[in-house]
Amino acid sequence: MTLQALPFDGFMSADRLWLLLLVPLAVIAYVIVVRRRSLQAMRYTNTTVLGQVMPRQSQWLRHVIVALSLLCLLTVVLAWARPLGQERVPRERATVVMVIDISWSMTATDVAPSRLDAAKEAATSFVDQLPNGFNVALVALSGNSGVRLAPTDDHAALNRLINTLQPQDSSAVGNAIDAALAAVAQAPQGSDGSPAPAMIVMLSDGANTNGQSPLQMAADAAAESIPIYTIAYGTDNGYVDLDGQRYAVPPDRQLMQQIADTSGGSAYTADNLSGLDRAYTRIHSQVGYELEDKEMTATAAGLAMIFAFTAAVGAVLMGVRFR
Repeated sequence: MTLQALPFDGFMSADRLWLLLLVPLAVIAYVIVVRRRSLQAMRYTNTTVLGQVMPRQSQWLRHVIVALSLLCLLTVVLAWARPLGQERVPRERATVVMVIDISWSMTATDVAPSRLDAAKEAATSFVDQLPNGFNVALVALSGNSGVRLAPTDDHAALNRLINTLQPQDSSAVGNAIDAALAAVAQAPQGSDGSPAPAMIVMLSDGANTNGQSPLQMAADAAAESIPIYTIAYGTDNGYVDLDGQRYAVPPDRQLMQQIADTSGGSAYTADNLSGLDRAYTRIHSQVGYELEDKEMTATAAGLAMIFAFTAAVGAVLMGVRFR
């Protein structure tokens, strides 16, 4: 299992941090000692006598050793306070609802061979990368948005169904989110009775033509702690020919961004297949992992050892030089 450390997240024994006051006190003491030594040196007018009484020292090396010692003290105190960090660990189970736009605007060929065909290819690749323990579901986004496949751990079945999707009239984005939330409610619970984390991955050119408010449905998703990861797909030059007329179908990136922001998810854009693959890769790095607390005492102690060892080496070098 691959772990990736994430930022610092507090201390388990923060009351011990008062010892950090020792660091500025040590700095003040060092400055006082250095100034007293300088005043003592100024009393000697005969530099020959001074050289015999006070051998020349490497000032920068002495300062470096003191700085390393102070850093060692600092990290020892931090280690004693038991710092906490977070790390990403692969999820063992989750529910991912794939929402794929199948409105006629997805037949635009600004992305070869068409938006919908490219979307199918990228979506199936994304599903293949999900852990086997994940439940997956499918919602088709059209004027009649609905659940095409209830949550299942049969990823191959989902991919087969994705490849059968055909374009339909209209685009009810809010209804699709509502259907996705209904699919999440059908997901099996864990052995302890707790529901698995859930998220919605929506790929659409973003145009909403009817149905419920997408932002209200996104707010409902946020209330259930279900983030929506959106991909606004297509180029501004996209168009479709329907009933002898040509219609421009640029992606509604603003709507997709608002849905993601409202739900607590993330928004991505893609105007070609490789861009779509990259967007799915980034989404996978988010939905496939969760954050766990991890004590970082060993890390802080290791840094203290490095500082102490380096300071000790510097002190040895100074001792050898002054003989």
